[in-house]
Amino acid sequence: MKAPTAGPGSQASPPEAYPTGDRTATRLHVHRVTKYDPADRNEHGHHVGPDDVYSDHGPVEAAYLASVAAFAEEAGITHLTIREPEVSGFVNFGADPPVDGHGLAGLFPPDLTGYHDGAQVPMAVALELVRVMLRDNGAWCRLEAEDQFFVHVGYDQYVYVGSASSCPHAVTLTHQRGLFAEPIDQSPYDPQLDEDRFRTATPADDAFWAELNALISQQGAVVLEEGYLSNASRWHRITLDEVVPTRTRLTPRARLRIWPDLSTDVDATLADLPHEGFVEIVWQDPQGHITSLTVDESKYPALPAMPAEARAVLILSSYQDERTPLMAAVMPDPDGVLRARWMP
Repeated sequence: MKAPTAGPGSQASPPEAYPTGDRTATRLHVHRVTKYDPADRNEHGHHVGPDDVYSDHGPVEAAYLASVAAFAEEAGITHLTIREPEVSGFVNFGADPPVDGHGLAGLFPPDLTGYHDGAQVPMAVALELVRVMLRDNGAWCRLEAEDQFFVHVGYDQYVYVGSASSCPHAVTLTHQRGLFAEPIDQSPYDPQLDEDRFRTATPADDAFWAELNALISQQGAVVLEEGYLSNASRWHRITLDEVVPTRTRLTPRARLRIWPDLSTDVDATLADLPHEGFVEIVWQDPQGHITSLTVDESKYPALPAMPAEARAVLILSSYQDERTPLMAAVMPDPDGVLRARWMP
């Protein structure tokens, strides 16, 4: 889950234009919806009253969902788009430990088909995603209707709602249900605040795939990491014959990283692990399925039992500045436009 910046409440600015990299969007009316009384905030805007940062799984949670639904209804929003979705990773910062399935069971299939950047969901599903995030079940995403509406959920039961209209009736309903809707200038989860928002990723277009074909021609095979969610990847070992069918199966807007081929000298590769620090071990089983696990030196003694039947392995550093792929790109939309905001 994302940690909020609990700044002081202030009057929301009227709608106006501001740049978003490649276009101009409308500044929205933003409200911070919480169960925390503004009277209990200090001069810096930080809440100093008694805190209960967990969802009650009951009437207070229901009030949050009703508030979000009221804002959406008043704004005329019936569907929202999932942006930058993630699931719990090796390290989790939520108030509660994540649950099996990241809280998405019943909303999406077990393989999470339909939970990806750019997927549009009806408000009923969007509200369930808000519930999942309030409960720190493991999944997180931004929910948006471009230039019209958004819902962002942070730590400690902070919810941020932005709308092209001021939604006075939703604000009143929020207060009637015992919550507080404070007008603020900007959500701390506004993608504009993410420096990567203004960086340009390489699109996985025809030129990218042609370059990949040339690389495979030289090396025989490579490993493609399909980052279909933050903290979740699928792995594909591909030869020239497998490039086209693999491309057609990739998740929309997935982040792609190309790595050297797996090594069949499993014992020698595992014997060359670093003395300390986290690494990701990518390994292929006898059926050809590729998976990965992240370990540090404390888990090394158990490694022979973990990928016991591995027929090939690849070791990757878990530290971003040491993790340099051969190629990297992000899947564009079917019309060729790169709308994903994340980097590969």
